[in-house]
Amino acid sequence: MKWLKSRKMTTTARPDSEPGERIDALGIRDWQIIQREDEFRFSLDAVLLAHFASVRSGARVVDLGTGSGAVALFVLSRGAGSVSGLDNNPRLAAMATRSADLNGLAGQLSFVCGDVKQIDSYYPVGCCDLVTTNPPYRTLSAGRLNPSATVAQARHETTAGLLDFVRAAGFLLRNRGRFAMIHLPERLTDICVELRTAGLEPKRLRLVHPFSDRPAKMLMVEAVKGAKPGLIVLPPLVVYQAPKQYSREILAYYK
Repeated sequence: MKWLKSRKMTTTARPDSEPGERIDALGIRDWQIIQREDEFRFSLDAVLLAHFASVRSGARVVDLGTGSGAVALFVLSRGAGSVSGLDNNPRLAAMATRSADLNGLAGQLSFVCGDVKQIDSYYPVGCCDLVTTNPPYRTLSAGRLNPSATVAQARHETTAGLLDFVRAAGFLLRNRGRFAMIHLPERLTDICVELRTAGLEPKRLRLVHPFSDRPAKMLMVEAVKGAKPGLIVLPPLVVYQAPKQYSREILAYYK
């Protein structure tokens, strides 16, 4: 989303990076992340998702479609015991692994290159307490595909869709485990249908508005495996208090 831009980051060149890569400040704990200009790079939606998810101390977490590992890093910073990220792009998975090493987190943070549609090939059933995902938002018929195949698959459902991510979450979660996702408001009906079909009951919903007087551009939803119906709609999250000025809540995420 064009209006969801990442906080300004300091970029450095270091021997940890390879040609075409850069090392960016993550904005928390002096951690850093390896990224590439020609691959999908994280933006504020990763920060929003990681702070919306119910992260309990010591939780076992899997982040689906992890990309360069930003959500995994943010979730780990909130007290998770261990986080594993899955992505089907081998270059991004390798970069995320090196980011974990760069920050001295190899014992808590790991990454797997694999297909979300074959989740049982990488993890045992019911292995985690929390699943997070910032999946491709758009169907193939919605909007122009990026000419880069790897960037396109991060934005459009070219290799896996909403149903695949929801099913994978259902496989991974223990009973009463939680699944947190960020997506588009226009897909809300599809999201709720797929969640309930997979045995994941939507429990918390929050809409994200660029400004207080603008329509929501994103939504965040958290479902609980095996829970009874009952959805709480939280107060809206407003990103900007003025042009180019984040709201107090957004700024607090970086403290």
